[in-house]
Amino acid sequence: MNIFITGGTGLIGQALIPVLLNQQHQLSLLTRSEKKARRLFPQKNLRFFTSLTELKNLDEFEVVINLAGEPIFAKAWSEAQKATLFNSRVKLTEQIALLINAGLNPPRLISASATGIYGDGGDQLMNDENSTAFNTFSARLCQAWESAALQAKTTVCLLRTGIVLSPKGGALAKMLPLYRLNLAGRLGSGKQYWAWIALEDAVNAVLFLISNLDCKGIYNLTAPHPVTNSEFNRELAAALHRCAPFPVPAFALKLALGERADMLLESQNVFPKRLLEAGFKFQYVNLKQYFTSLFPKK
Repeated sequence: MNIFITGGTGLIGQALIPVLLNQQHQLSLLTRSEKKARRLFPQKNLRFFTSLTELKNLDEFEVVINLAGEPIFAKAWSEAQKATLFNSRVKLTEQIALLINAGLNPPRLISASATGIYGDGGDQLMNDENSTAFNTFSARLCQAWESAALQAKTTVCLLRTGIVLSPKGGALAKMLPLYRLNLAGRLGSGKQYWAWIALEDAVNAVLFLISNLDCKGIYNLTAPHPVTNSEFNRELAAALHRCAPFPVPAFALKLALGERADMLLESQNVFPKRLLEAGFKFQYVNLKQYFTSLFPKK
């Protein structure tokens, strides 16, 4: 297939692109830094674009995979940073939808979103992909992001992605040094559910949606067994043969992180109902299995 990708230098993109190339797909990448992208992907059979203005439409492509977005947790959420987060997701996706609609042979669109759209759901199992909440910045951001993608007059798959786990980057890579030094602990009450997915399964889910032409609509990219933060804390500490004795109270997180603390304290007990119904098979169905594979006993 001829595939156009945004956000290829992110955690999922960096893992996805080599697999697509090995499968002999033709790839074109939109990137803000062609130099960085060429360093990450030295393969000569890649095309690079630094602006969507280089394209009149997207008719030459069969699939668009839209993963672009400024890292949401990296900087404090000032009004300027919120605008950057919004523009890098919503405005870019609106431009992609316009290019898709400008052509006569529109590609399918697989577009990123996040489980943040569900807000704080407590213990309630979120297995209805149609339910949303709008009580936090991240929920409102995701809703606008999805609405932008749905402006495209084509088949659209929306990826409501949980916490993507990999020792190579993202949340887990930032946590590991603290756990290895016995300096970690539960966050807040620890009762909040974290919807997670192994990077390998996130990549395989995108590949699954690419190859299954009947798939459309919203898909939760989360493992079938979400865990509470306390369970996450306990399983990771056990896998590393460490203790995690230092809980961080919710008020301390809010003082240190401001609104970003919501992302750590919101409870999202999310289940990938539609992905499983479509026939997708997870490599890692529970957290203990995943951590055991990462940190085998010596």
